[in-house]
Amino acid sequence: MDTAVFQDPAFWMLVLFVIPLLVRVPIALSLGLAALIVVWKWDMGLEMLSYNFYAGIAKFPLLAIPFFILAGYIMERAGIAARIVALMEALVGTMTGGLAVATVAVATFWGAVSGSGPATVAALGLILIPGMTKAGYDKPFAAATVSVTSGLAIVIPPSIAFIVYGGVADVSVPALFAAGFIPGIIVALFIMGAVLIISHRRGYRGMKATVSVGKAFRDAFWGVLTPVVILGGIYGGVFTPTEAAAVAVFYGLFVGVFIYRTINSVGILFDILSSTMRATAVVMVVVTCAGLYSWVASTVGLVEKGSAILLSVSDNPWIVLLMINIILLFAGMLLDAISIYYVFLPFMLPIMAHFGWDPIWFGIMMTVNLAVGQVTPPVAVNLYVGANISGLTMEQISKSALPLIFASLLALVVIVLFPQLSTFLPRFLGL
Repeated sequence: MDTAVFQDPAFWMLVLFVIPLLVRVPIALSLGLAALIVVWKWDMGLEMLSYNFYAGIAKFPLLAIPFFILAGYIMERAGIAARIVALMEALVGTMTGGLAVATVAVATFWGAVSGSGPATVAALGLILIPGMTKAGYDKPFAAATVSVTSGLAIVIPPSIAFIVYGGVADVSVPALFAAGFIPGIIVALFIMGAVLIISHRRGYRGMKATVSVGKAFRDAFWGVLTPVVILGGIYGGVFTPTEAAAVAVFYGLFVGVFIYRTINSVGILFDILSSTMRATAVVMVVVTCAGLYSWVASTVGLVEKGSAILLSVSDNPWIVLLMINIILLFAGMLLDAISIYYVFLPFMLPIMAHFGWDPIWFGIMMTVNLAVGQVTPPVAVNLYVGANISGLTMEQISKSALPLIFASLLALVVIVLFPQLSTFLPRFLGL
């Protein structure tokens, strides 16, 4: 190898990130240390680090992240999830595969509340997995259904992932929210098709509902109204996504305190706030360290070199697109979505410009790909949460998840081949 490579800070940016990652150093620490060492070694100005660290999080759109996390925890403790599940069970009754389809529908709907895949698994898994098992469904299949569908939480708006993508790619967040609807539903329908086929083959049936559809709907009404209030306000021009996150918090508190009266003590509020602070801290530390890494990588030329390598392989947009999706799929198996946006998206922005790809469509495609990565071993954070809740091993739940992952990949192919599925709603709404 040419010795000049070893003098290239771009080379060391990559090496100093990958090696700690391979020995299981936390992702945020790997990113931050790589940036810090390169800045120090090549005398790029250590005094700039504090400014960039602050600038990485001092962005108004990112303020929505802690608010949406808080809203998700509030609505979970308010009992909205349990009432939505009861409504779906009443609707499907004893239909073959009905409870599995209802599980996919509920997990998809809850994505419009939490914005986080692992949080959706945690909120719904404790209710849905025992419910499906009691109705005669195989436990690994039940856990896999909840875990895989919960990955859609980063695709169905409002989505924390879209907020981060919009900030990195300088794309309208409301437009991304609108664009996520149709692709998110398409992925959910493909997963529903898979669970229906499996249910028919194995003879899985639901249970007779204990309450009528009318009563279940009345109980769940305020929960069903949640995405209408949040997204209706955004698309109606009443408030921005960041303001919508704050509205979601107050709406959740109103429902939990005054309607369902499930949030009825200071202790519950303290638990909600402490859980929110822990989750927010994890996300924001990753955002700051990944943003710092992205800035240094761009400064030393790693971004340009990475883009040039991809474009040198082929000038055929379909081949490059296939390569990008393969890279993202493997990255999603190892890293969280936020880190991937900051590390990989800067490399892909010049490629998007080169081929004239719509950044809205590209963002949806990228996010759906990462949603699949959240349930693909070895990391598969959603599956880990599902396994922990159900008391299963990763091997058991992973085997049952494979047909659902395959269905999700088929849906991804449709989204890649038909960009108008992602761009129709933003254009229709004038976003």
